Amino acid sequence: MPTEFPLEGVCRLRPVPGTGSTPLEDVAREYAALAEEHGPRNVLVLKRHPSGLESVRRRLAGVYAADGPSSPRVESVPEHASKVLEEYDPTLDRLEYEERIELVSLVIEGASRDVPDYLRRAARRESFARDVGQLLLAATRQRVRLEDVPEAESADSAGNAQRSRIDDCLAFLYAMNDRFHDELEDRGYVERADVIPRALSLLEDDADGLRSRVTDSFDAVLAVEFEEFRRLDRRYLGALTADADLVCLGEGHASVERTRVEPGRVTDVVDAEPGLALERIDSRPDGAADRPPHAELVRFLATGEPPDLEAGDEDEPIGRARRIRARTPREQVRAVATEIGALEDRHDWSYDAFAVAVPSIERVPETRRRLREAGIPTATIGTPSLAEDPAVNELYAFVTLQCERSREGGLASGAASGAEAEDDGPRPRTEYDREAALERLRARVDGFSPDLLEACADASVARSLRRWIRRTDLKGRIAAGEEWVDAREQYEGIRRVLEIADFVEDTDLVAPDWDGLRRMLRRTIQYDAPYVHSVETQPPTGGVTVCAVDDLKYDPRAVVFLLDLVDDTYPGEQFLTQLFPSTWLRESSSYPAVTGPSAGTVAETFAPVDGPDAVGDPFDAYHAQRARRRLALGARAATRRLYCCSYERGSGGLRRSYDESRYLKLIESTPGLALEDVATESNAAIYGESNAVEALLDQPRGELERVLREASTGGEADLAATEELFEEIALVLEEGDVDEELAEAVRSQFEFAAGEVVRRD
Repeated sequence: MPTEFPLEGVCRLRPVPGTGSTPLEDVAREYAALAEEHGPRNVLVLKRHPSGLESVRRRLAGVYAADGPSSPRVESVPEHASKVLEEYDPTLDRLEYEERIELVSLVIEGASRDVPDYLRRAARRESFARDVGQLLLAATRQRVRLEDVPEAESADSAGNAQRSRIDDCLAFLYAMNDRFHDELEDRGYVERADVIPRALSLLEDDADGLRSRVTDSFDAVLAVEFEEFRRLDRRYLGALTADADLVCLGEGHASVERTRVEPGRVTDVVDAEPGLALERIDSRPDGAADRPPHAELVRFLATGEPPDLEAGDEDEPIGRARRIRARTPREQVRAVATEIGALEDRHDWSYDAFAVAVPSIERVPETRRRLREAGIPTATIGTPSLAEDPAVNELYAFVTLQCERSREGGLASGAASGAEAEDDGPRPRTEYDREAALERLRARVDGFSPDLLEACADASVARSLRRWIRRTDLKGRIAAGEEWVDAREQYEGIRRVLEIADFVEDTDLVAPDWDGLRRMLRRTIQYDAPYVHSVETQPPTGGVTVCAVDDLKYDPRAVVFLLDLVDDTYPGEQFLTQLFPSTWLRESSSYPAVTGPSAGTVAETFAPVDGPDAVGDPFDAYHAQRARRRLALGARAATRRLYCCSYERGSGGLRRSYDESRYLKLIESTPGLALEDVATESNAAIYGESNAVEALLDQPRGELERVLREASTGGEADLAATEELFEEIALVLEEGDVDEELAEAVRSQFEFAAGEVVRRD
């Protein structure tokens, strides 16, 4: 049996997510004290999540700046666990995302268990593979296995029938996951989600004296973001600090990820560890001048406590933020771009001072692109979906044609070979047939010919790809034709394709030839999710940060725009997964998340709830409160100004209505809190060529909406002004140097405004 080590030390807890003084200051203060006692190189700083890690490292590097350059030891828990595994077995390979996709697919295809009917039907959905992948990752992180699924019950009631169906599906998936990890162990691999559990087992068993070798390198550990440490994370921390000083830093009302899988407040976690003393800290600034105007709004979102109005004027709000309301998601981003441009002009703020926070990382690529189209430079670099990467598409076309050459001995016309016809694998939207692949390469490579394909061919698929990249100057073409951000991302896509090619040649999962590479690359493109890989938010050139709202917890900015504050997002409907209906989840105790909370559990975990009688449906209430906390933490990241942004919903024509987040409505109805609307009318300053075009397109619709509003309220509309505007637009379209496609787009706006064409945003 492994030895579990209790946590022994002190946990210093900030009661609520405060503003004015960020968590980074608390970290710096505690680090300075530990470094003074033990020396900087003997202090290990562990943060639960990788996001915001660079901000922590930069802040701590300045603690001892007067004594020369400082390199504090700052790591995320997964990063540290990965190094522990390397210390134990340097030959162990960490399975990359693309390799995991291939191996999971092979394991599922070779399953001996019957696939449950529900999963067979669900597999037709586009998101099925991604949803299953997320479920298995969560199960791996928490060590949930087939043995944890209860024995099937008789389906003698509706509840038992639902429980039986979901448990049957989970049993199948967990069995596949167990088999998958057996395959990994046999092949000497470890996947990312299994890094902490594997490292924990080695430390608790002290395999080959590993624990002593690892812990000899430090005398103290500072655990940051302790409110998000899960059960296995806390055990890992205990194994590391059995012979070291431990200081934990946490915040009340700030756990979003931990409460997804285990209920309870962070104080409950501390109370369950007898050796961990609790100390409350209050790092709010002494003077009100340092507190931003939205400080009370953040406190209200986090705790549900209304502002204290006794000390001030009840008619004067003591907590306020700005609000941007737009008609569509696109116009929401355009209004944000306009406001950023105006602030940059008026206050001479650098673009690094701004952050645009979206609800999920999948929204980053589109939001960043629209900001750049509006003339706002952005700083976020990540890896978008491979299906949307032009360089990856070019390499896939090259691989496709090399498959044709290897089968037919050249590029003779004709249908694909029988081997290709028998390939019944799912075809992604980026799959090319022979002619489409040829057309793509002709369009991208000057002087392309089949002879070039032959010149790049080699017995090694990896060498062939590298030869194509070099001979066609792919990286040079990217650098010459793309913005630096897009170039960086496409270089990353090239790197991933080359890693897949190297893996194909090193593994026995697929044949080390063009067919094997094409199969694996096709599957990776199909199942790849946008921005599942690393995202850098502060590159040297600077720009507006675009990121998921969770990434701002330890990365404050002067101005933060919170996007998509509509009820479908905050709190939203899909709290856990799209794989199973919510009614099934409520009946399951085997799903790796909180699925069946009681009203008492909700009241005890989240302070905004007055008591069990005020909860309503416990499942909905529990996960809605998590969404509310995410909003509070995103709002806290703004040190000077906070913008809450939303958009309308509607089916077309002029019939549109706002569906703002219930939390914005709650703020608006709370005495002492206020949301100040930001003007987004057409007479506001316009920044960027794209914004100017958008403004022109909006004028016909906007004018007709104004006329109808006046008519519906009994007012008198000035039709002469409307006619004059329309005549000016018509004159510009006829006599100005206007692109014909733009002219047609403007004309179409009249049709949209009249309801002749339905626009779905």
